[in-house]
Amino acid sequence: MSDDSVMQPTGPLRGLRVIEICSTIAGPACTRLMGDFGAEVIKIEPPEGDPVRQMGQHVDDVSLYAASLLRNKKSVVLDLKNPDDLRVAKAMIQSADILVENNRPGVMERLGLGFEALSQTNPGLVMVRISGFGQTGPYAPRPGYGAICEAVGGVRHMTGDPDRPPARVALATTDYLTSTYAAFGALAALRDKDKTGLGQVVDVALYETAFTQMEPIVPAYEKHGTVPKREGANLPRMAPNSLYPTQDDSYILIAANSNPTCERLMQAMGRLDLMQVPEFANIRARGEPANARALDQIIAEWTCQHACQDLAVMLEAVGVPNTRVYTIADIYQDAHFLERNMLVKVPHPKIGHTTQMGVVPRLSRTPGAIRHTGHELGQDTADVLAAFKPS
Repeated sequence: MSDDSVMQPTGPLRGLRVIEICSTIAGPACTRLMGDFGAEVIKIEPPEGDPVRQMGQHVDDVSLYAASLLRNKKSVVLDLKNPDDLRVAKAMIQSADILVENNRPGVMERLGLGFEALSQTNPGLVMVRISGFGQTGPYAPRPGYGAICEAVGGVRHMTGDPDRPPARVALATTDYLTSTYAAFGALAALRDKDKTGLGQVVDVALYETAFTQMEPIVPAYEKHGTVPKREGANLPRMAPNSLYPTQDDSYILIAANSNPTCERLMQAMGRLDLMQVPEFANIRARGEPANARALDQIIAEWTCQHACQDLAVMLEAVGVPNTRVYTIADIYQDAHFLERNMLVKVPHPKIGHTTQMGVVPRLSRTPGAIRHTGHELGQDTADVLAAFKPS
C-alpha cells in the first residue's frame, strides 16, 4: 500500500470534487465511498474536529475508527461562524461537483449555504442532504441518530427476541445503509446533470432508509392488518432459516430458503418424506408461523446429534447454505477474507499502520483503492486554502 504522496486517485470517480460538511457516521461514510473510487474529497471540519475522532478505540491519541472512516480525504479546518472562513468554504463549494452535508435542516441556510444560494454561482452542484427525518415534514427539525430513526422506521420493533424488549444491532447499520442510498442518489443526480447541466438536491432521511427494510411488511399491513412480532434468530415467514443448536454446545446457521435447497437439507437429514407433508411442501407453507416452528424443532433435533463442524461439512457437500457465527477474531483468520483483500494494512504516520476493511463494491475495470489513511485534523488546511482563499 503506497502512501498518498505517490499514489494518485484512480477509479471511476476520478476528477470529481466533493466537499464534505458532515460529522459522525452517515455523511462521512458516504464521502468515504466516493473517495475510495477516486473522487477528491475535501472534508471541512470545525476547530474541535469531527466527533468521530473521539469515537471507538484508540492507540495513544489516534482514533482507529477515524483512520478508516476518514481515509482518502483531505482535512481542512474552517470555522463556518467566522466570515472569512465562510467565504473560503463558499469558494470551495463553487468549484465542487458534489456537496455532502448532514446538519439539521435549516443550519446550512442560516450560514448562507442553502441550495438556492449555492446554485446561483454553481448551477451544476449536486447537494446531498442527510438528516434524521428529511428536509420537509413535521419531524424535519428533530435531531435524529440512526438508533432513533430505526425505532421510528419500524426496524427496532422487529429486532430481537419475541419475549424481550426491542434490541439493536451493536453497529451503525442505518447510518451505513443511508450512506449507500446517499451515494447512489448523488451519482443518479450526476447522471442527470450530464444531460441537463443542472444539479439538484438529494434529500436522504435516516428514518426512510431504515423504513426501506420493511418492504414486505408495508403491503401486508394494509391488506391484512398484520403487525409482525420479533422473531429472534428466525427470518419472518421464511423457513428453514435460523440458528440451530449443535452437539458441541455451539450453533449453526442454516438458510434453506428455496424449495430445491430445502429438499437437499431434508435429504442430508434423511427426511425427504417431509417434503411431501403439506405444511412443509413449499415456501409459502413453510413460512406459516406454526409450520416454521414445527420444522425448526425437527431440524434442531437433528443438528443436536452432530458437532458444528461436521454439520458444516455435510451441508456444504450437498449445497445447503450454512455457517457458524463468525467473530472478528475468526474473520482475521479466514482465508476467504484474506484472498479477497478485505483486511488491508494501511500505513499510518504515528502508529505504523492500521488494518482497515477493503473497498466495496468491486469493479473489474476501474476498481477503487485506499490511497491513504484518515488525515490528522487540519492536515491539509494550508495547501487547500492556498488554492481556494479569495484574493
